[in-house]
Amino acid sequence: MNYNLKMEEQLKNIKDTPKLLLHACCAPCSSSVLERLSAYFEITIFFYNPNITDYEEYEKRLLEIEKFLKSFKTKNKVDIIRGDYEPQKFFEISKGLENVAERGKRCFKCYELRLKKTAEVAEKLNFDFFTTTLSLSPYKNATWINEIGEKLQDEYQTTFLYSDFKKKNGYKRSIELSKQFNLYRQDYCGCIYSKRK
Repeated sequence: MNYNLKMEEQLKNIKDTPKLLLHACCAPCSSSVLERLSAYFEITIFFYNPNITDYEEYEKRLLEIEKFLKSFKTKNKVDIIRGDYEPQKFFEISKGLENVAERGKRCFKCYELRLKKTAEVAEKLNFDFFTTTLSLSPYKNATWINEIGEKLQDEYQTTFLYSDFKKKNGYKRSIELSKQFNLYRQDYCGCIYSKRK
């Protein structure tokens, strides 16, 4: 399935300027996604990442997004919602999967945890769409991300925006923007198991 094409079909049908809740993991991944989508939507970033088990790292990534938003010009204003810091939720879904290799079932459950919370908030605050920056990374499984999002849009009153943001040089562009804006680029997803590797 080409999820980038599915997203482009959705974008063609956009009327007016709908509201998008964009789950974001960090400033570098947000950068090229915002560049691509901000002309279509009123975007609010939702920073909810219970997988980032170290509080200082959590704060550092959040502050980096806030710093980036102050200096990055977009057609429509971009806001941010700070999600609760809930590492215990990540440890709950990881129970029994601590030694599973990266990109395995633990990662699937982590995507699901973050996307479910995003869909809940999107419904509660009347967002038209929700999606995540996670598919930008070549290390993340875009098929899983989109399958989870598609399932959640059936459970919540909000539409999932399909994506594979690494396509069309999205990942490459995020590296360029990270250099241009001097963004902190972490070398692990945030969870303690990834950090050990």
